[in-house]
Amino acid sequence: MTGLLVQFLRALAESLRDLAPIIIVIGLFQLVVLGQPLPDLLGLLWGTALVVLGLTLFVQGLKLGLFPMGETMAWDFARKGSLMWLFLFVFALGFSATMAEPALMAVAEKAATVAAGGNLIESSPAAQADYALGLRYTIALSVGCALVVGVLRILRGWPVQYLVIGAYLGVVGMTALAPPEIIGVAYDSGGVTTSTITVPLVAALGVGLASSIEGRNPLTDGFGLIAFAALAPIIFVLGYGTLR
Repeated sequence: MTGLLVQFLRALAESLRDLAPIIIVIGLFQLVVLGQPLPDLLGLLWGTALVVLGLTLFVQGLKLGLFPMGETMAWDFARKGSLMWLFLFVFALGFSATMAEPALMAVAEKAATVAAGGNLIESSPAAQADYALGLRYTIALSVGCALVVGVLRILRGWPVQYLVIGAYLGVVGMTALAPPEIIGVAYDSGGVTTSTITVPLVAALGVGLASSIEGRNPLTDGFGLIAFAALAPIIFVLGYGTLR
């Protein structure tokens, strides 16, 4: 019991250390540059304490649950030797994790609101909800497909840089053809998909899969899946905005 308490307090101190630069920057700019007192100091301190506690629990959850689970399942699928089930699992994992991303939900709702304000869609709640859901489905589909390509790359040993360069060239080409109002949303979609839920699972999956295959190096072959998960939504959303 004492050991667990010490481990938790150590993790709490690490989270506070990681958040300290943000707290210092906000405090300095508020007090020195703006010359204003901190509003609702008690509430600010309570909120900061909750953030530190939440970050500590989240990181520990990743270490104890998501990372080991992703690596273990990658090992199991590699031993099973069925590519169909492996690809199906990877696609379903990418799709479901992306649909559950809180950041994606917020961006999709905001994009729908702005699109309605710009008369690109109807301003009714139903039309906005349909637009936001369509955007989320498009991004989730893209991440699922991207992870399948990324896993195939690990299995085949293809160099990641060539695929990433090709994807960026595709992004540049599609940007020239896409409507201007969708370009910003497309570029932001690549960032919101690689967030709190998707990244730990994807990283653990890639490292675990590379570790389980003879001749693959977890350092050189296990990473790169997140790059695909960040690039594919840009391409898919540009296409979604062009065809919609």
